[in-house]
Amino acid sequence: MEEGKKVQKKWYALYTKPRWEKKVTTVLERKGVEVWCPLQKIQKQWSDRKKIVEEPLFKSYVFVHILEGEKTNVLMTDGILNFVYYLGKPAIIRDEEVEVIQKYLSEKDASISIQSLGSLDENTRIKVNHGVFMDTTGTVVKGGKKKVYVKLESLEQVMIVEFPIDYLTPL
Repeated sequence: MEEGKKVQKKWYALYTKPRWEKKVTTVLERKGVEVWCPLQKIQKQWSDRKKIVEEPLFKSYVFVHILEGEKTNVLMTDGILNFVYYLGKPAIIRDEEVEVIQKYLSEKDASISIQSLGSLDENTRIKVNHGVFMDTTGTVVKGGKKKVYVKLESLEQVMIVEFPIDYLTPL
């Protein structure tokens, strides 16, 4: 290793078996791995009752904060299919992206829906000038007056966050 270069933990996205996000999180925590499975509260309706449940924000994804050398140990966890790849390498998620999602999910009544990046057309680039997402840039997709698609490009996912149009400034 070169002098002056620090070994730093990085955030990576893992692809899990369907509906295994919480199980994988528990197993990785037992292994001593720093893992994060973003959850949001959703109201479910059954024929006889309504219930608030916590569901993973990103279906079949969990995030780990690990060193390069810990990848093999993490991959050997039951329920993990692989790292999420971007440009031929395991996708590194920027700390800022993780912090923005964590901050938003900590707000009362936070609601985020997720769509695959491949299903959207890119249009107007914008900058958010108010709230938790202040100074974040994103792409508006026409169709809703209040919806802003903030790209998490390293995940090839898009976060759809709803807030007033006057929070936005075109770039």
